[in-house]
Amino acid sequence: MSWRPQYRSSKFRNVYGKAASREHCFDGIPITKNVHDNHFCAVNARFLAIVTESAGGGSFLVIPLEQTGRIEPNYPKVCGHQGNVLDIKWNPFIENIIASCSEDTSVRIWEIPEGGLKRNMTEAVLELYGHSRRVGLVEWHPTTNNILFSAGYDYKVLIWNLEVGEPVKMIDCHTDVILCLSFNTDGSLMATTCKDKRLRVVEPRSGRVLQEASCKNHRVNRVVFLGSTKRLLTTGVSRWNTRQIALWDQEDLSMPLIEEEIDGLSGLLFPFYDADTHMLYLAGKGDGNIRYYEIGSEKPYLSYLMEFRSPAPQKGLGVMPKHGLDVSACEVFRFYKLITLKGLIEPISMIVPRRSETYQEDIYPMTPGTEPALTPDEWLSGVNRDPILMSLKEGYKRNSKIVFKAPVREKKSVVVNGIDLLENVPPRTENELLRMFFRQQDEIRRLKDELSQKDIRIRQLQLELKNFRNSPKNN
Repeated sequence: MSWRPQYRSSKFRNVYGKAASREHCFDGIPITKNVHDNHFCAVNARFLAIVTESAGGGSFLVIPLEQTGRIEPNYPKVCGHQGNVLDIKWNPFIENIIASCSEDTSVRIWEIPEGGLKRNMTEAVLELYGHSRRVGLVEWHPTTNNILFSAGYDYKVLIWNLEVGEPVKMIDCHTDVILCLSFNTDGSLMATTCKDKRLRVVEPRSGRVLQEASCKNHRVNRVVFLGSTKRLLTTGVSRWNTRQIALWDQEDLSMPLIEEEIDGLSGLLFPFYDADTHMLYLAGKGDGNIRYYEIGSEKPYLSYLMEFRSPAPQKGLGVMPKHGLDVSACEVFRFYKLITLKGLIEPISMIVPRRSETYQEDIYPMTPGTEPALTPDEWLSGVNRDPILMSLKEGYKRNSKIVFKAPVREKKSVVVNGIDLLENVPPRTENELLRMFFRQQDEIRRLKDELSQKDIRIRQLQLELKNFRNSPKNN
């Protein structure tokens, strides 16, 4: 019997990455040098937001997408935070609303004016205080308007109802810093990775942990739900310190379905999943390449397609929503790559090569649109609903009619689950205690120096007084 090679038939096997020309990039941007493992970039169909390097607080730029080229050094910024900005995310249903979180323990909601910023913005439409330490992650609910999740270094996830401007739920099941949050299609489940090396699937409204995996052989860093397939994909590090990905059944996290080693580099692997094309993109922090795979429902589940290569290392990547893609060019995904060394943001389009210039329905199925499926009260009462779908053939130019209205409220204590979050400060970590100790030592040394200087001055005055009394004129 003759051996025959096995060929896979896939419409995406020839997908290629195309970097934008220099005049279509965003140049001259002082990208933040913060080492926090986030993308520091967020993009939607109208604006690009990038966290920048700044002194005396945290700031980020918001640039209209059509304003490519060199950005002036004095370009207006959003600069209301008192600490470094650690994460930014655009509202999926209102294109001029963006959430940011910072080392100053706050989460803030900003409303960007039509056409972009004309001057520095320092006043947020809403300031949210509930975390007792810095806030590292913010995520919007995928189907419900005005529901925002934030994860802080106090090991808590707070769920904010922006219609009232207060936290309505607190998830307190983690024992260390939360590294990543991901939601399934209708937002009824949340997956988290944590520094305690555990992967959890949580019911967000109750805070109940449905599944938990202790990842000793595969130390998880990032997690993503694979659409409606009831599967999770994680990136992490193997016991031999090689970069690795693992596929899990969300209803049974006892063992991964598959584990695959990628390479021996040290940079964090960021996963991106496109539920419309069932394609997975893997981009390493500090790498220049982006690998992409096709996810199947049967073994081997993961099929390697190709790799986009570039000599410039990436600090993070923003992803354009589906309704912002160029369907006439058969573009199925678009990254915005942060190149810190050059101060450059480079768009990279993933394109399916097609000869026909007509709309390609097989690569653009109905996709989640810009209208929310639920109100906050409906979701909090236990209702689940799939996202409202739209066709990219007709609807991708349609603007959302929803307007954000900030609640009017007085500052007061924040009580969730019977606990005042502003008063209930968790015990400090060893590093924080050491920093406090060194600051106190510096303050003690400074006070001793001041006392010593004053002592010397007193002796000088006493000597001058003695000389004055003993002088012949005074006798």
